[in-house]
Amino acid sequence: MNLTHQIIEYQSKGAAHRGYLAWDADVKTRRPGIIVIHEWWGLDAHMRGRADQLARQGYCAFAIDMYGDGRVAENLEQAKEASGVVYGDMEMGAARLQAGYDALLQQPQVDAERTAAIGYCFGGAMVLHMARIGLPLRAVASFHGALRSHHQPVVGQVKARVLVCHGGDDAMVSMDDVAAFKQEMDDAGADYEVIVHAGAQHGFTNKQADVNAEKYGIAVGYNAQAQRESWAAMTALFERSF
Repeated sequence: MNLTHQIIEYQSKGAAHRGYLAWDADVKTRRPGIIVIHEWWGLDAHMRGRADQLARQGYCAFAIDMYGDGRVAENLEQAKEASGVVYGDMEMGAARLQAGYDALLQQPQVDAERTAAIGYCFGGAMVLHMARIGLPLRAVASFHGALRSHHQPVVGQVKARVLVCHGGDDAMVSMDDVAAFKQEMDDAGADYEVIVHAGAQHGFTNKQADVNAEKYGIAVGYNAQAQRESWAAMTALFERSF
């Protein structure tokens, strides 16, 4: 295997973005392309590592930059501010999602007919928004993502298969939020699955979550079992979808 990566610069309504593309250069044919969307911390080493992990599994992964200029939050306040800017203007957010998706399709390694998206926390909300507005993805997977809807899909609008991996002890996204999400997907006639990982807190896929919990006093935590199980569920989803 020849794991290769490249910084891809792209534009969205005049804003400059810097994404991270990862693929196996030994594979000469086009392969499925996967969008990776970061937590509210920004496109950091953890997200680049997820793109690399997907590349090792045979995909071309593109970790997109939702904040612009490759911005990464240095503390909790900056993370809240940066994510809040996007949440506060989801028309802009949708444009940035579309720009990242378009940049993925432009890559010669990618089969444009086979695409998907995964996201974590803030990024989970973003990939679900991609599904809700009907982007032509085969699948989306949200890991401990925010579930509140920024667009109410009509029947048939959600084209992607949807996977939500949620922590049973998530103090930031409640089981009432999960129930509301399920109702929304039912009403839209979507093909979806929600997996609740017992004992897992918000941020359960990120080893840095334990450090952040102690540093900032927030209810997040790493859970190795939930991390393994959720990744396996995503892998199975991609195998069905591609």
